[in-house]
Amino acid sequence: MEMSIDIFGFRALWSPYFLVSLLIVTILYFMIVGPWRHRFSHSEPTSFKTKIQFVIGIIILYFCKGSPLDLLGHMTMTAHMTQMAVLYLIVPVFFILGVPNWLWRKIINARIIKPIFNFFTKPLIALVLFNGSFSLYHIPLIFDFVKTNVFIHATTTIVIFIAAFFMWWPLINKLEEWNTLSGLKKVGYIFADGMLLTPACALIIFSDTAMYATYTELGSWMNALELCVPASTLASINLTGPEMFNFMPPLEDQRTGGVIMKIIQEFVYAILLGKVFFEWVRKEREDEKLLDEQLLKPQTN
Repeated sequence: MEMSIDIFGFRALWSPYFLVSLLIVTILYFMIVGPWRHRFSHSEPTSFKTKIQFVIGIIILYFCKGSPLDLLGHMTMTAHMTQMAVLYLIVPVFFILGVPNWLWRKIINARIIKPIFNFFTKPLIALVLFNGSFSLYHIPLIFDFVKTNVFIHATTTIVIFIAAFFMWWPLINKLEEWNTLSGLKKVGYIFADGMLLTPACALIIFSDTAMYATYTELGSWMNALELCVPASTLASINLTGPEMFNFMPPLEDQRTGGVIMKIIQEFVYAILLGKVFFEWVRKEREDEKLLDEQLLKPQTN
């Protein structure tokens, strides 16, 4: 018999402390790009579009890690993979686009950050780092271990998120000095990214068994719930296993999660691929027009 997740209480469902943290970050952002902007050299007014993109990133981040989706992610593989897809394939995009260029330059050019940033945003390294860390995380032995400790889980999530940020940077950053990929190279980068993520999704989708103890065994599942549900709340509820909250058998849940991850990935990459392709075509036409003007110029003198 399925039960409602409301029994876990407001704190587990809506993560009020995380919400407050994100609100503080948002306020600081608007102060930096607004009233405090003149304290930074070479600062410029931030467009409304850029601010909206940052706010959207904050909202989606809260949806992933602060809403009931986070709790459901510890109960079903379907919710978990949805959470992972949105967190790593969508949120970094909005944060990269939502921070103005002058502020990115201030951050990146810091003495400690610049060499690190320069190394990990190299296209090949960024691709291997993100897809490698994501794939390793979803190896059953590692996955079940990470789910047993709140510190290890938080650290792993942050590391993969940073890796996702590095992966997206070469594709969508708007700083001329950091645009290392041309239009055609960006297309190849997107295809390579999709191929490298495929094995992890295939492992989850085509497995003959439910691989993750945190979604099949009561003890491991309870340990995973402790990551977001207060121990006192868990002690007051008689829980018998994940089947209480999942209408699908574990194997079908696992496969559905893998399929959702792949669908979201393909959808996001298709949008980006279209954007990159049309930008490339437009630039080629502009270059051709400029060349024609230069060739015709001597004839008009």
